[in-house]
Amino acid sequence: MVVWGEELLTFVLTIAAAFLASILTFFTGFGLGTVLLAVFVLVFPVNFAIAATAVVHLSNNVFKLFLVGKHARKDILVRFGIAALLAALAGAYILTVIDSSQVVLTYQFMGKQLKTTPVRCVIGFLMAAFALMDLFGLSEKWVIDPGWMPVGGVLSGFFGGLSGNQGAFRTMFLLKAGLTKEELIGTGAAIGCLVDLGRLTIYWSQINGPELRLQLALLTAATFSAIAGTLVGNKLLEKVSLKKIEIAASVLFLAIAFGLGTGLF
Repeated sequence: MVVWGEELLTFVLTIAAAFLASILTFFTGFGLGTVLLAVFVLVFPVNFAIAATAVVHLSNNVFKLFLVGKHARKDILVRFGIAALLAALAGAYILTVIDSSQVVLTYQFMGKQLKTTPVRCVIGFLMAAFALMDLFGLSEKWVIDPGWMPVGGVLSGFFGGLSGNQGAFRTMFLLKAGLTKEELIGTGAAIGCLVDLGRLTIYWSQINGPELRLQLALLTAATFSAIAGTLVGNKLLEKVSLKKIEIAASVLFLAIAFGLGTGLF
């Protein structure tokens, strides 16, 4: 009975997390993967949790692309997306050959054992730095030259393949690329699809196993819940300004950076 109750709680938590995170992710371009990964690691080994998150993430990005893909900026998609795809393949390959659960810090907090890893610490530090610069107005006048877009693609794709945290670095660069909010969302969705497809080709051996068949209902529910959240986000698109998206992204940067660095996520 206890086991069944825990499984039901995880199922409900996954559906709720996917729905709410997907609404926010529709605008900011990131957050869904991080939230889902935090839930999936309760059910799966770390490597498979990252792969399972990628399945839901890709499905949601494909649906988002169907809704807003017409706004994607093809020049940025080429400069950023190709680099992101290649880097995602490299990051995903590294994940398959290293111990992604290597712990650098373990401690007790409110009766719970928390741990963090080198990858999470690096990602958390970079995200926090960018977020603080945005919140304090230090980067207000920044406009990233198109020549730097491949660098953003490498960062986004590599960390996306290695840990699933691709969207934050993508959004950091795209917010400074002079895009409209529609172009930001459409371009982000297109690049996200490329990264997800790339890393899933490497993850496939982990996904195509007994864990997938045992948890197929959970993945399906998370996928449709995320799609429902995307529909809600699309309905709210006209009511949300680019400035609000920037503020929401910066706050989310800090929250996720804290969670990754401390081991809460």
